[in-house]
Amino acid sequence: MLLKTNRLIIRKITLEDSPFYLKLFNSEGWLKYIGDRNIHTLEDAEAYIEKNYLSSYEKHGYGSYAVDLKEENTTIGACGLYKRDNLEYPDVGFAFLPEYSGKGYGYESAAAILEYAKGAWGIHKVYGFTVDYNKPSISLLKKLGLTQKGTYTFKDDPEELLLFSN
Repeated sequence: MLLKTNRLIIRKITLEDSPFYLKLFNSEGWLKYIGDRNIHTLEDAEAYIEKNYLSSYEKHGYGSYAVDLKEENTTIGACGLYKRDNLEYPDVGFAFLPEYSGKGYGYESAAAILEYAKGAWGIHKVYGFTVDYNKPSISLLKKLGLTQKGTYTFKDDPEELLLFSN
């Protein structure tokens, strides 16, 4: 376990989380706002977790985390910091299953991770990226204290994203 909040447990992702991530990667919100990662089997989910999440813990000491409801011990989403090789600072990211969206879990988990990042990892500046039509994420990034600084396009994704930073 990395962190506890009033309602949540934030912990490292493991390969045992593959069934949850298979569901999350194919949820309506993920596909609409983040994009199709072509994760269609448990094996695909395991490979994605190994390549993108477990490797980040080893390489950077942090990454994406599973977000569990404390009372129910149910995984409801993901939140974390993503360090990209071509960017100076990590970016904060979050995604929740549709039935858990709009309940404050994104803010609760992201605020806890950003606060923890300052002391544990010495990270004081972060980016945030989202599409211009993802109004809930824009609101959440602003609530976290980030402001829009312009736009950004990743080399492997042609869609222009809004760029936020603190």
